[in-house]
Amino acid sequence: MQHLDLLVIRQALQWSATGRRVWLCTVLSTYGSAPRAPGSLLAATAEGEWIGSLSGGCVEDEFLERLAAGAFPEPVHLVRYGGGSDLHSQISLPCGGVLDVLVENLPADCAVQAHLRELESALAGQRRLIRDVALPSGERRLLADNTQGPRVERQPNRLRVRVGAAQRLLLAGYSSVAQVCAQFAQGLGFEVVLCDPREEVLQGVDLPGVEIRRELPSEVIRRGGCHADTAVVALTHDPRIDDLAMIEAVRTEAFYIGVMGSRLTSAKRFERLRRVGGLDDAALARIIAPIGLNLGSKTPAEIALAVLADILRVRNGLARDAL
Repeated sequence: MQHLDLLVIRQALQWSATGRRVWLCTVLSTYGSAPRAPGSLLAATAEGEWIGSLSGGCVEDEFLERLAAGAFPEPVHLVRYGGGSDLHSQISLPCGGVLDVLVENLPADCAVQAHLRELESALAGQRRLIRDVALPSGERRLLADNTQGPRVERQPNRLRVRVGAAQRLLLAGYSSVAQVCAQFAQGLGFEVVLCDPREEVLQGVDLPGVEIRRELPSEVIRRGGCHADTAVVALTHDPRIDDLAMIEAVRTEAFYIGVMGSRLTSAKRFERLRRVGGLDDAALARIIAPIGLNLGSKTPAEIALAVLADILRVRNGLARDAL
């Protein structure tokens, strides 16, 4: 499974390498109904070629029409779709939504290609970066990103966009809760990977858009299945699945690690992980158990909601007592 924004950058790099100017569009912010999250990308050429998505339809058509007519000659241009603030844009988004987009006019030169290669490595999970873009000059630089924070930050005359691999949810084992988590996570823009070697459990399971790996989650994790933008959750109540996944997950940079179970079950699991898995206090502190926010959840859907809400809390850098 390849993240759409990674495909955008790879195609933009190919176009630039063949001498074509590229317009790179980045979603900066959304208000109301908007199907693409901040940081989402689209790239296009003057010849009408394009890849990626900003809104899922109407915005792309309007942008390409303007580009073909000679718009966006500046190094950078800020466009607002919806809300009526851009006199050249007459697009109305569903439910009164508003979409702010950064349009960068990138010449086909070595500096741009080096910049795109760095973005490619970040989106492939090799590192995390911050794109720092000056307004209105379009001067850009890349900074190391070692923190959790908003995807886009606006500063006086500058924009900062965090770039990393696709947000990934790795489900360690299948269960009814895992199924709903997968569906919720896809709606939130996560890449979802389900790992479970139990053929009898997976029989008849239908999860469109989810990558299903019929092997132990711990093996997938051990072989590099997690990066810094991965949330690992174990929801089976099967120690053979859950415990081994936790042992491997704490050795990765995953930003969220959680396992389902009551407080009593969690205490027993932590004792096993310390005794059998050799995990110390620092490793155990990375595991959230019981998993999720305390919403009084009972049904699979309610538990999944609590899990995804907690993942979003951690991803956005919020402490539990801040809620």
